[in-house]
Amino acid sequence: MIIPHKCILQTSSTNASLISTSSTIANIPAAAVASISNQDYPTYTILGQNQYQACYPSSSFGVTGQTNSDAESTTLAATTYQSEKPSVMAPAPAAQRLSSDPSTSPSLSQTTPSKDTDDQSRKNMTSKNRGKRKADATSSQDSELERVFLWDLDETIIIFHSLLTGSYAQKYGKDPTVVIGSGLTMEEMIFEVADTHLFFNDLEECDQVHVEDVASDDNGQDLSNYSFSTDGFSGSGGSGSHGSSVGVQGGVDWMRKLAFRYRKVREIYDKHKSNVGGLLSPQRKEALQRLRAEIEVLTDSWLGTALKSLLLIQSRKNCVNVLITTTQLVPALAKVLLYGLGEIFPIENIYSATKIGKESCFERIVSRFGKKVTYVVIGDGRDEEIAAKQHNMPFWRITNHGDLVSLHQALELDFL
Repeated sequence: MIIPHKCILQTSSTNASLISTSSTIANIPAAAVASISNQDYPTYTILGQNQYQACYPSSSFGVTGQTNSDAESTTLAATTYQSEKPSVMAPAPAAQRLSSDPSTSPSLSQTTPSKDTDDQSRKNMTSKNRGKRKADATSSQDSELERVFLWDLDETIIIFHSLLTGSYAQKYGKDPTVVIGSGLTMEEMIFEVADTHLFFNDLEECDQVHVEDVASDDNGQDLSNYSFSTDGFSGSGGSGSHGSSVGVQGGVDWMRKLAFRYRKVREIYDKHKSNVGGLLSPQRKEALQRLRAEIEVLTDSWLGTALKSLLLIQSRKNCVNVLITTTQLVPALAKVLLYGLGEIFPIENIYSATKIGKESCFERIVSRFGKKVTYVVIGDGRDEEIAAKQHNMPFWRITNHGDLVSLHQALELDFL
């Protein structure tokens, strides 16, 4: 379902109050509509259930359960981030968003003129229809997808850059020495993982937008006993542009070795996406656990609050989370792993906008998922807001904890 553009309301820091599920859905007043239509590029906000009537009729998106506003507000101060994925993530409203009509499979019965041909048909039936059912299942899964949520990373899901600069400490009255120190320690761990396990020393100068961008140059060679340290690859001389052919370093052999490294990066990410501690020594693993807990306290459970929305979206079979970051791809992967977000974002759903910008990243994602789904952009910066406007996508701005709480409330009530 496409979200009507004029139904997107302007966000402000004063409109972070939670929605009460007990309010009755009503039509938007004419004066409010007139006000909205005069905005240059409106964004979402939470102003009460009745403001969403025109976007999501109550007949399609019913509200179930009662939300305790006081409990939600208390979460900001009380929630601590859990590194393990919760055993139950699917809320009651999620089931209402899925289609109740089962897919019908082609009939397997067949009228034949003789018993021999009928027997032969049955012999071939199992192998033929196994592939058919697999294709049908994939098609059914794609057709069920309704929304793609495009997330920024820094200062949206996690607090990182503003820790390093001290701006977070200044904004929220924290001890700048402690805040900056925590940011620097996390930065050190990010580059430790990127350099030691994800070939960042080799790949820094040949960064890619997506992990599969050079997969076509991979010949599928078994890498079990492959020596990356002695294969003669040097990324510093390559242009990092797929298909370049500048001497030996841009030729077929060089691109093949580059593809090997990105294939290995994917294998390592997939193996450790739910256990980044496996990449660290026992001492460093313990240090990471302490650091994450410390940052969560310093940021007043920012990540824990964002995770509520991420997990709720992940629990829906017709929605998907996609990450677009301005960090280079390899350090971004390390950052996602170290902040415990590996199971939220499969590596194929992570894009780096360092080379091409967010607007071009959005174009790639639309080409991948198609134009029939609804895209919702969630971020804190002007670059993703402008890119969202160019693609006529609704944009939800994150500037404080209240915006994260409001986002979760809108998702709980099936407004998003």
